[in-house]
Amino acid sequence: MSDEVTRIEFSINGARMGADAEPRMLLADFIRHRLHLTGTHVGCAHGACGACTVMVNGRPARSCLMFAVQAQGAEVKTVEGMSSEEELSPLQQEFRNHHALQCGFCTPGMLISAQALLDENPQPTEEEIRKALAGNLCRCTGYNNIVRAVQAAAKRLNAD
Repeated sequence: MSDEVTRIEFSINGARMGADAEPRMLLADFIRHRLHLTGTHVGCAHGACGACTVMVNGRPARSCLMFAVQAQGAEVKTVEGMSSEEELSPLQQEFRNHHALQCGFCTPGMLISAQALLDENPQPTEEEIRKALAGNLCRCTGYNNIVRAVQAAAKRLNAD
């Protein structure tokens, strides 16, 4: 590996952050190992499982398929940025209420993908929810409780 490093700076969860990275360092590794935000999980490392999903400039992105240098100047949001230290976001609370997680490995990517859907479509149908989450794999829950949690979060958010 080369000794070449690049200073990368972007906004993550609303705070300006920066650190050095090798040009081929993946965004997932940069977030986890340079910024020490470990909520973003790396599952397959091929973009197929969705565990590493983060928001980049308001759109879901597989951080295992993106180089950290590609995030230069971007707005990045991880699962840690979904809630305050005092309380869970409505979507996180509904995941909890509906037992929409078991081992929790897929949960950060599911939450980010579901939030992206709700940001774009505040009243999704069950079919739209399933389609939006189709790129996120869960081996524990069977998805039904996840879909119910997203539906409940949508109702809750629309009631406010």
